[in-house]
Order: sequence, then C-alpha cells, then structure tokens
Amino acid sequence: MPPLAGIKVVDFSTLLPGPLASLILAEAGAEVVKVERPEGDEMRGYEPRFGAAGVGFALLNRGKRSIALDLKASGAPQRLMPLLRSADVLIEQFRPGVMDRLGLGHGVLSAVNPRLIYCSITGYGQSGPKAQVAGHDLNYLAETGLLHLAAAADGAPAVPPTLIADIAGGCYPAVLNILLAFRERDATGRGCHLDIAMADHLFPLMWWALGQGFAAGRWPRPAGELLTGGSPRFQIYPTADAHFLAAAPLEQRFWERFAELIGLEPVYREDRRDPEATKARVAAIIRSRDAAGWQARFAGADVCCTLVASLEQAVRDPHFVARGLFAGELSDGAGRSIPALPVPLARVFRETRAANYPALGEGNDLLDE
Repeated sequence: MPPLAGIKVVDFSTLLPGPLASLILAEAGAEVVKVERPEGDEMRGYEPRFGAAGVGFALLNRGKRSIALDLKASGAPQRLMPLLRSADVLIEQFRPGVMDRLGLGHGVLSAVNPRLIYCSITGYGQSGPKAQVAGHDLNYLAETGLLHLAAAADGAPAVPPTLIADIAGGCYPAVLNILLAFRERDATGRGCHLDIAMADHLFPLMWWALGQGFAAGRWPRPAGELLTGGSPRFQIYPTADAHFLAAAPLEQRFWERFAELIGLEPVYREDRRDPEATKARVAAIIRSRDAAGWQARFAGADVCCTLVASLEQAVRDPHFVARGLFAGELSDGAGRSIPALPVPLARVFRETRAANYPALGEGNDLLDE
C-alpha cells in the first residue's frame, strides 16, 4: 500500500515547481487532479513532443488526471467546490491574491473544508515588498546571492544548468511542508496555509557562505573560496583530449593520495601556501594525459576524482541502472513509452509501474460527481 493512498490532491499549478511537487505525491500513491485552463498548461505545447504533448509536461504529470476549466468563468468555483470539499491538499502557484479574487482563497476553502492543506508556491512569498514582483528562477538566484557565488574568476556568473529555485526552493520545500502539515492535521484535525517562497528557500543552499559571512565577517568571493573554485582541492581540470576531471580531494588523506597518484611535486603539496600556483601545476599535470588514462589511474583509489559524464552517459551508467532509477515507464497512450522521471522517494515508497499523462480535460467528469 503506497503511503499516500487515499489522499486527494487538487493542483492548480503550472510549469515546474507545483507540478513536480504533485508528481512526487502521486508517485507516493496520492490521487492528483490537475486543474488547467481550457487551452491547457502551456508546457503541453513545448518541444520536443511525446505523443500529443510536450515531453516536459508528460514527465511532470504522469499518473494524474486533468480538468479543463476557465477559473474566471461565472460559476467556476461552485463547479469545483464538491471536489475541493473532499480534497486533502491544494497546490497553487499564482501571485498572492489571485486565488482570493477567483473565489478560491484559503479563507473561503478552509471554511468549507477545515482539513484542507493549502499550499501556495510563489517567488517571493505571500507577504513582503516583493510579494507581487514577477520573477523566474534566474531572478531568484540573482537576488539571493547564489548566482554571484557561481561567478567565474572574471566575475561573470554562468547560467545554471537546471532550475535550482523551482526545484530546491519551491518543489522540495512544498512536499516537505505538506507532509509536516499531515502530521499536524493528525493532531489538530485542521489543515493550514503553507507559504512557500522559492527565494527564501535558496539560503540554506548557501549555509557555508552564510556562516563565513555572519561569523567571520568575510563574505565569500566568487571563484575564491574552498567550494567556489578557489582551491585546487575542489576543481574541474581539462584533460589532454578535451574531457574534464572533477577533482574533489578535500580532506587531507584524499589530497595526499591524489598528489601521489598524479605525481605532484612536494613544493606544491602544501596548497594553502599558494593555492593558485598549486592549481596551475595540477592543471598542467592533468592536461598531460587523456581522460582514459586518468580514469585508469584513479580506478579504485578512493580519492574523490571522477570524469565529467554527459547526461546520455549518466543514464546508462551501470550504477544508476542497477539502482532502478529509470525502471518506471511513461506512456504516451499510443504504444510508445520512455523511462519515467525519477523522483526523490525512497525505494520502499516507490511504485515501479507504467502510467501515462492525462489528456486535457479527460477528468472533467469529476466536476459532475
């Protein structure tokens, strides 16, 4: 029996944070109903396609049902009310005040369903000077200082390869707090309103930088600290054949073994004396041999050094295959299937099953129940 079997989730969110949160709940057994505008979540139209929808939409909405409804239309809240009266969780991602104007705010719904856990995911939260400011992932990273820490030595930040705020600042805190709200509801019999601000939840990702700034009064420099590229012990080095070695021998025992394996001269091994000189020397040594040579040299050495893999290589890695990360299946409903998106659930809570994504409005019959 999945741990969230019998739990009903109504999800008004679009794009990534809310849909990924409700996907995690669905993979743990919850029944998720996605409420979409009549033309559908805009991610349905993204490329590349997987069946009738964009593959991004398909991956994030596996195993859910879909209701297509114009929330601004007369009578829309009343049509949804029977569904919302029996719901355990509501997820929404509008700017503060929008759900109130639609007649679906927390005050209204908690009166008809006191046990409802109402989760609002926004960029800057339900209150504060920036509550109504529009933003996307890159903006939240920029305003919290995280993007500054990702800058190269020339001071220019790089565009991150994933949506950090959406996932680590929005989705994961939403799921965590929804599950905590279930515990509270067990004790009190009442739900609550969860204010999940993506920008707020980026600060824990910078725990070391905050500690350095608050305690030592020395705010971290881009490309100048232990974890931002300032140390030869936490660095990416190019090999002779244009591949890259991710070297992270932070602890002294790892560093000493690493230095021995690459043949680093003793004068450079005390790297705190002149980290830039050591970094340059290590880079020259790593550049003298191809990736396969370094892979063979570090095999079984336990020094926290790995080659940078492409995503295509990573999904075929025997370790991740053996872990069953891609064992679930996503179907397009027409005979084609691809691996489902792995979600951060322990194996004991995960179901390995095939499921498809919902056609737009296929669950509108739920409005008539």
